[in-house]
Amino acid sequence: MTHLTTILIPKRYLMPSFIRRLVVLLLLISSFPASATTYELPDSPGDSLIGDPSASELYATANDEDTLLDIARHYDMGQLEILLLNPDVDRWLPGQGTRVRLPSQRLLPNTPRKGLTLNLPEYRMYYFPRHAEGESGIVKTFPHSIGRVDWRTPLGRTTIIRKTENPVWTPPASIRAEHAAKGDILPAFIPAGPDNPLGLFAMYLGVKGYLIHGTNKPFGVGMRVSHGCIRMYPEDIEELYPEIETGTPIYIVNQPVKVGWHQDTLYIEVHPTLAETEAEDENGTIPKQTEKKYLARLELALKLIERANNNQMPVLDGATLKKALQMHNGIPVAIYKRPSMTEAGPAPSLIP
Repeated sequence: MTHLTTILIPKRYLMPSFIRRLVVLLLLISSFPASATTYELPDSPGDSLIGDPSASELYATANDEDTLLDIARHYDMGQLEILLLNPDVDRWLPGQGTRVRLPSQRLLPNTPRKGLTLNLPEYRMYYFPRHAEGESGIVKTFPHSIGRVDWRTPLGRTTIIRKTENPVWTPPASIRAEHAAKGDILPAFIPAGPDNPLGLFAMYLGVKGYLIHGTNKPFGVGMRVSHGCIRMYPEDIEELYPEIETGTPIYIVNQPVKVGWHQDTLYIEVHPTLAETEAEDENGTIPKQTEKKYLARLELALKLIERANNNQMPVLDGATLKKALQMHNGIPVAIYKRPSMTEAGPAPSLIP
């Protein structure tokens, strides 16, 4: 399969300022999935945008045999993520030559930049490897699945308490009963191997019964399909597993709206809220009757914007903010730029 992908270059290897780009486009010919996307952390600790804000939109080109799910896995995206970015593209038959949009920037969640952060509405984790003082830090991102509405993934801070390669699975009585009610009798013990639902690597959280693990059903990555555990693509958990130490902190958060700076520009990134994801159609489209949910999302966004701007409401690009809240497709968009010292004083905020 021939696709356009993203390579991120550490700035210490890029000398002239005009070529200090985090995103470089290359044409790759490969049948193997891409590994995690790695970004440099912002120069300023107060900034949150990762990726190159000056880069144009990124696209892959589908081949005749591709599905959107094939392309999602190749570019380390989850299923809902690629559907939201491409609402007009057929999930199963995009068609030869169809352009498929890919993400090129992200906003970091509002958590400590260490260990692992899992932002559940985004279906994505952020891993902050340790780095020496004075060195540029990096962040790696991976898509993942989360618990179904009736088996919710818990929020809060925890740690990795142990790790296991080639895990065996002893299904809890509750899960065996659920399967039995559907006529599917689970064995009491599932041995290690490629058919094990835990995959080949598992990391156990301090919250009893919850794990980060691989899967034997990779097309479910990026959806609400688990019994509360965090499922990753097999190639992603294989990459992450050796880097994570026992005791690594984990922050599991619910941040459907993220707001952050890049230099003097304020960005917003909006994802479907967990409560309404189940009520949306398969492409993540918001039904017309969800005006109350939009207003709640707007209220949350305005609070975050004000907080990010030293508790003052800035002069917003109201139309762009409204569109971001309606689209809720996870793309960071600029909604405000700090005026220079020579520009006129503040005007009333434009609120959609």
